Amino acid sequence: MAAPTHNHANYQARLDFIQHLLHDRLELKVSLEDAEITPIQYDPESPFKYNNFVYRISLPSPIPSEKPASDEPRQAGCATIPAGTKSLILRLTNPNAEGMNPKTRIENEVAIITLASAALRDFQPHVVPSIYAWGSAATSSSQGWILQELMPGTPVDEAFDTLDLPQKQQIFAQMAQLLKALQDYKLPESITGFGGVTFDETGRIVSTAMTSVGLGPWPSYEASFKDRLELALRKADVNPYIQGWRANSVRDRLDRFVERGVPAQVIVHADFTANNLLFDATSGRITALIDYDFACILHPSYEFLRSFDGAGGQFRGWSGDEASEQTVLREAKLRGFPSPLPPMVKSGVKRPSTIEGIDSVADVDTILRSTLPWRVTNSDILRLQTEEVIVKCRDKNEEQLITLLSRLGF
Repeated sequence: MAAPTHNHANYQARLDFIQHLLHDRLELKVSLEDAEITPIQYDPESPFKYNNFVYRISLPSPIPSEKPASDEPRQAGCATIPAGTKSLILRLTNPNAEGMNPKTRIENEVAIITLASAALRDFQPHVVPSIYAWGSAATSSSQGWILQELMPGTPVDEAFDTLDLPQKQQIFAQMAQLLKALQDYKLPESITGFGGVTFDETGRIVSTAMTSVGLGPWPSYEASFKDRLELALRKADVNPYIQGWRANSVRDRLDRFVERGVPAQVIVHADFTANNLLFDATSGRITALIDYDFACILHPSYEFLRSFDGAGGQFRGWSGDEASEQTVLREAKLRGFPSPLPPMVKSGVKRPSTIEGIDSVADVDTILRSTLPWRVTNSDILRLQTEEVIVKCRDKNEEQLITLLSRLGF
């Protein structure tokens, strides 16, 4: 019998944890026999580690009256569970997820959802899920979790190819409105840096390390890139394939770039993609923006460097192939399209063509991505590739680094 995969190895332990959580911690007097626990978007054979394990919990009967998730004082960022609730979402963090700093990852997600709820409050019905309770993943022995509202709708990406052009335009127009509201929201004065957020002892939302990096907060956007580049180089030093990019003098050029080449603070979702948007197929209305795992407080440009993948909206640095379709599209995003994009213009969204210096920022981000390329550093993808493929990918990244560093004068 084959051994269970890394995702499935603790499947029963997670169900036992959910049982304990529902019955004891949250005082929902149900058992696994009474409640229906359904994994969402879960493949036990997936070769890649999930960041979270997400479950839909269907209770045997609706909650009769509005109640807090426990008798303890209400946690920061939490609402009471509405009367009549029968289904909930429970997110369990995966302690083995790569690149996720556990110390404040739950706190960051809950705090960002709190901010996003305020920023998007004018969208009715609401599009941000309410949080009912949560548990920190800060210690090595603790299981991080969030109990939240089940939002209506189906993922946009599952239906997008079947939509006609007017329906797609309707979706894009709503995405622009959501993005504009996140960009315009005035952050609390207690958020003083760039990076992640958490709650202080009084429940205020304050700056902390960025979940997907484990560093920060930073005094500036530039400082965040410099710190992350230095971290990438430290990781590259111990990678057996990259070996710190010391061959062909690439490392010397990278060090000079980190020292001299790095050049508005808003809510950044950082995974604003079609699979994290739910919509009602009948009305065409977006019903939810979910999954704030990578969300942070950074410059508006960072949203375009990390989000909109699959929708053609992600902005990347210079590629070197001036004739490629990607380069033409990049220039159109930067300089303006031949015909206007009414939803973006009408909403007044900060976008590549209106964000000064985003081309330079994208070049820095490309250096960062190429310094620690996913296909040469992620343990899951390394297991699936031959030595020949890994080395070929490493060489391709080295070539890209050399070309871009030369273009930037390093």
